[in-house]
Amino acid sequence: QVQLVESGGGLVQAGGSLRLSCAASGRTFSNYPMGWFRQAPGKERMFVAAISPTGDTTNYADSVKGRFTISRDNAKNTVYLQMNSLKPEDTAVYYCAADTSYIVVIRTPYYWGQGTQVTVSS
Repeated sequence: QVQLVESGGGLVQAGGSLRLSCAASGRTFSNYPMGWFRQAPGKERMFVAAISPTGDTTNYADSVKGRFTISRDNAKNTVYLQMNSLKPEDTAVYYCAADTSYIVVIRTPYYWGQGTQVTVSS
């Protein structure tokens, strides 16, 4: 089992920044590809970003490219999502996710955190 706990959400004005953290426990964190997803009210959960176990490969949704950066610190069992130039349409609950497969973590990861709310005001 892998347990994931997100933190760092909050209310921010458009153009501002937030950094989300996801602390993992339960298995060898450094073996797992990690991802971030988000779900806006009334919409389906969608992929935001993913990172390989060593951090050398990353992928982003087109809507966040150039604004968001995913990173990880395997010594701290933590993955981060740095969000810059935030827009009101970034408002959502953000979820951390993990899976044993990088392809799967981008689509339908097995492990999920409980989510953290990000609200961007205009």
